[in-house]
Amino acid sequence: MADSKTAGNLPERLRVRAGSRVRLKESDADRVLGWEEHAAEAELEAIRPRLGKLQYDLYADGRHALLIVFQAMDGGGKDGTIRNVVSAFNPQGCTVTSFKAPTPAELAHDFLWRVHRHAPRRGEVAVFNRSHYEDVLVVRVRELVPRAQWRERYQQINEFESLLGHNGVHIVKFFLHISRDEQRRRFEDRLRDPRKQWKFGPGDLDVRKQWSEYRRAYEDALSRCSTEQAPWYVVPADHKWFRNLAVARILEETLEHLPLRFPKPRFDPAKIRIP
Repeated sequence: MADSKTAGNLPERLRVRAGSRVRLKESDADRVLGWEEHAAEAELEAIRPRLGKLQYDLYADGRHALLIVFQAMDGGGKDGTIRNVVSAFNPQGCTVTSFKAPTPAELAHDFLWRVHRHAPRRGEVAVFNRSHYEDVLVVRVRELVPRAQWRERYQQINEFESLLGHNGVHIVKFFLHISRDEQRRRFEDRLRDPRKQWKFGPGDLDVRKQWSEYRRAYEDALSRCSTEQAPWYVVPADHKWFRNLAVARILEETLEHLPLRFPKPRFDPAKIRIP
């Protein structure tokens, strides 16, 4: 079991410091930082209602918004994390957008156009399942645009996130880090389970062959685009129970640090009489 000191340091230990250089090691994906499964699951159940309360405060305050970004290799657990952690939020104030291959209409605009449209309004939470980072990941590895073009996008992404931040949007970004062996196990599980076979495509194996290329692309994105205003967190994700706890704890801390307050009524409640 992890002690309270370890729990309190969890966000700090997983955060990518601005200006630091990230190296993604296979062994790091298996880390649990002193936690045991039963303790982590109990802690997650304690955090979930607090997340709901903090979201209520965010909505009532109406001056801030929260953008949550999830990126991972295939099988990394983005859907599972959203299901197990983000479901703590009231869906009336939370949107989830999954970014697939861009449509012809989206390709006719700048690469950030389709993303900016889904940024959260003040008082709301928005979740991106994949995101604008695909344009320095898959676009880079598959050579969909010239090198000079995707290299410019790191700075453009930083400026875009800074724009959101200066307009009340607080950004937290998660890279769910799984090992190649764990991805193989999860792919095999999908193939065995008729309820999961739809989630697998032969093209997933083509991407798997480019594991090293994607790892380098992620290392560059995490290194170049983790800022004080929009930090990246590298979450070890081989153990789903630890992944869920880490994401929940980081979201809890992020919301707790916002200067939220209930707006004052525009009338005197003491003078109101309900007939």
